[in-house]
Formats: sequence, structure tokens, C-alpha cells
Amino acid sequence: MHGAETDGQVVAAACTIAIDDLPDGLIVTDRYGCVLAVNRAAARLTKIAVERAVGRHMNDVFPFRDHDGRDWWKALDPEGGLRTRSRVPERPLHLPGGQELHVAARLVREPERGGEVERVTITLRDGGARARLERSRADLVSTVAHELRSPLTSVKGFTATMLAKWSRFTDEQKRVMLETVNNDADRVTRLITELLDVSRIESGRLEVRRQVVDLPARARRLIAGRVAAGETEDRFRLIVGDDLPEMWLDQDKVDQILGNLVENALRHGRGTVTIEIESVGWGVAVSVRDEGEGIEPELAPRVFRQFWRGGNSRRRGGTGLGLFIVKGLVEAHGGTITVQRAPEGGAEFRFTVPTGTPDFATSASV
Repeated sequence: MHGAETDGQVVAAACTIAIDDLPDGLIVTDRYGCVLAVNRAAARLTKIAVERAVGRHMNDVFPFRDHDGRDWWKALDPEGGLRTRSRVPERPLHLPGGQELHVAARLVREPERGGEVERVTITLRDGGARARLERSRADLVSTVAHELRSPLTSVKGFTATMLAKWSRFTDEQKRVMLETVNNDADRVTRLITELLDVSRIESGRLEVRRQVVDLPARARRLIAGRVAAGETEDRFRLIVGDDLPEMWLDQDKVDQILGNLVENALRHGRGTVTIEIESVGWGVAVSVRDEGEGIEPELAPRVFRQFWRGGNSRRRGGTGLGLFIVKGLVEAHGGTITVQRAPEGGAEFRFTVPTGTPDFATSASV
């Protein structure tokens, strides 16, 4: 029993010391507001050194205010209120410098039920990260609304017109309107598919179904499809290296990666679009490059973000999600992707995926 008690004391001591390992900020006070402990994360978030805070009153070092300027610690009132109160929900608060943090608190009582408050534990989270997430969600809603409005307006307009005046149109006019409706319906379908891909990537629910994939054959099939859709054959060049290893990949997702990169090169670039496939030390590298204006080095970190569209005024369509999805699909295969200036002056996207084995052929959730 004595040994067990000793082990428990060691564990308790270790947990006390480990507050600096917490990812969120932590401040501990007594019932009167005197600061007992501050971890490194809290010092970093508030820009107040630990030694400046410990032993002083909360309002002297952490004078949190709500959006209406009210004193948070005074409203918290640990010594007052119901004795059953133990948790204070998270809310956005400000420090005098204007920095926003999301703050929650727990009143630790002794005894736990109905006792006096012994100490107050306060957690801090960066409000900037939450604000960025909210802006991202707002951008998503705005993009979806914008991208859906145009094709749905077209579909509604043409179908309503044909229903009301069917007999007045020639067969050629009907065909043109139906083709427009069909193309706009495809556009809506593509947007929905992209949004579902984004959702799976962000939630970690992307499934990779591996099988043996012939990368050069998939690239040839892609080029043939683009030529059949109206591009000229001399717009593309395929370079395949020697001794490519056997690759176990998700064929549909590889097609999507290649398709998005080639579509990006055609839309934003000029000249010949080159696809080069070569063996590297731990797998296969695929480069897709064009001969356009390229991407400025300072913009390279942004191209794989959601809704990045660049500054090319010649851009046609697109939601700004394609390259974000490409990055997610490549990383789901255990690979990496980069962008740099191509030798011909355009942009070069290069992704590398590791060599697979039949052991990975079953479905995997990433």
C-alpha cells in the first residue's frame, strides 16, 4: 500500500510539473484572484512573463474584458454565486492591447459539491485561429453561393423559357439551350464533388483504395481525353523515365491529381504542357509544367490553400479548390507536392508518391 501511495504521489507531482506541456494556455489562481501558476502557452499567448504574473492579482496582469468592456474577473466572482457553480463556459475576451483570446474557467471546490472555492483554473486559446477558421467557413459559404448562383440561374431560365415557348423555337435553338443546361448541371456536380473532397480531407475520412497503377498509361489516357475535347496534340508532351517501380495507388485519385494539375496548366499557363514521370529513391515523381508566366516565389506557399486563384486575369471558371484537393490526395498516399518555376519559365508542380507493396492493397482510411 505504501508503494502504491508513493507511486500516486510521483504521478501527481509529474502532472503538476507537466502544465508547460499543455497545448492551451493555463492560469491558476486562488479564490481571491492571486495568480498561483502560469504555463508557457499562457505566457506566449498573453505576452506576459511567468515571473511577472505569479503572486499578483489577475486584474493587475490579466485584465480580461468582454466586447462591452466589462471586467471578466469581477463578473466571474469566485467567492459569490451558487455553491453548485463549477464551470464557466468559453467566451471571447480581450486584453488591453486588443488581442482576443477564448477564455474558459473551472471553479475547484473543497469539498467538490457545495464547498468553498479553493482555486480557479483558467484556460486560454488563440482567438486568431478561431477567427481564421470562421473566415474560412464564411469564404466557403460565399464561394458556394457564388458558384451555384450562375449555373442554377441559367438552368432555371432556359428550362422556364422552353416550357413556356417550346413551339416557338427551332430544333437548333432547343439543342443549344439544352446543351447549356447540361453543361451548367455538370458545373454544379463538379462543385459538389469538390466540396465533398474538401470535407473528407479536412475531417481525415479520405479513403485510399490501392491497386497496381500504370502511371504512364493514366497520363496517356488523360492526354487523349483532352485532345478529344478539342485541345491539339502538340499542346502536350509526355516524358517517361526508365525502370519505373510497381506502384500501388488509388487509380481514381491519381486520375484526379493528374487531371487537376493538367487543367491548372491549361487554364493558367501557355505553350506546351509537359508531364514527366521518373523514378526517385523512394518512389515515383511526376512533374506537370507549362510555359506561361509561372508563379512568383513569394506566392508559392499560398497556392495549395483553399480558394487560392492567383492573379491571372485570363483565368476561366474554377473554385480555387483544385490545388488544395490535389495536395490532400497526394498526402493521403504518403507523398509530397511542391511548386516552383519550370525551366521553360512557367509553373512546375511536382509530386512524389512512395513505392507501394501488395500489403497496402486493402482500403485504408486516412
